[in-house]
Amino acid sequence: MSRIPSTVQAPTTHAAAEPASASRRHWLQAGVAGAAVGLMGAPAILRAQTGPTIRVAYWPIAAGLPFYSAVELGYFKEAGVNVEVIRLAGAQQIMEGMLAGRIDGSANGTGSANIAVGEMAAPGTFKIFCSNPSNVDNVLDEVIVPVNSPVKTMADLKGKRVGSGPGIQNVTLARTVLERGGATGATVVELPIGQHVAALAAGQLDGCYTLEPTGTIGRLNGTTRILETGVISRYVLGDPKAPWFGGSAALTSEFIKKNPEVAKKYIAAYGKGVQYVRTQAAQARQFLKGYTPIEGALTSEVPLAAYTMYNEFTASDIAYFQKFFDLFTEKGVFASKLLVDSMLYKG
Repeated sequence: MSRIPSTVQAPTTHAAAEPASASRRHWLQAGVAGAAVGLMGAPAILRAQTGPTIRVAYWPIAAGLPFYSAVELGYFKEAGVNVEVIRLAGAQQIMEGMLAGRIDGSANGTGSANIAVGEMAAPGTFKIFCSNPSNVDNVLDEVIVPVNSPVKTMADLKGKRVGSGPGIQNVTLARTVLERGGATGATVVELPIGQHVAALAAGQLDGCYTLEPTGTIGRLNGTTRILETGVISRYVLGDPKAPWFGGSAALTSEFIKKNPEVAKKYIAAYGKGVQYVRTQAAQARQFLKGYTPIEGALTSEVPLAAYTMYNEFTASDIAYFQKFFDLFTEKGVFASKLLVDSMLYKG
């Protein structure tokens, strides 16, 4: 499991790409009650620069790799930006914290639909500046089953108990995938993603709609197998290779308005993290350790999502992103149609 290192100043340079040491990160553990974030035992922040601090939350999945890399390689410090790193248990908690004004931003991997729910509650609050599209090739989403399960197709989960990560995005997508895959009558059970493999191994569930690194963890320890990957692209977007913009990094409009230059520097530094993952994926994988449950051999096995910065979206990308959002309007999660373009950061 991941560890919580002590709080110290970030490194001055990023010339070396050795594994991150425990003394190089500032970690905070936080919990959300309702729409508020309560920081538990948070030590003082040691700053290398003056100016406002950007409070950025993540939850421990592989999709947050650009953020982890940017922190560990000192990109934010180089840009003169103070970043307070906050680890939370799920995307909904991150959204609620941003909505309450206790968090300024989210790392990649935070559910785009969770962010959209917050936007529906308070229009104009969230600006997405990077998203992490996945599909059958850039794997993030998948359905897994016990290694010895007789289940061979999605339809074989008909009437079964299927786990899902917590929150409205995960549950809605799990139900949709099962329904469109022919698994009618399946019961969706919300469970923290970190518990999916254990629940399947114990026979408590028959399958799980989950996110990486869960499938890789279960495969390597011999307890689960992947039934199908890229399930959102296939069953929601209609093409297994279509980009599913399921997770996003965002800032609050309030922070951007109050600190426009700092926001620009932060996003540019974050973009360096994206570029590092794109061009140095093998080296970047080391930063999964500590931020996620991924350790040892797992770091070279976990598949990585792709990343799209705000100024890289094509018309086709936005159309697929919109189709994803439209599912939540169809299912009654969104009270009305929400336009993706209105939530994208414009620079």
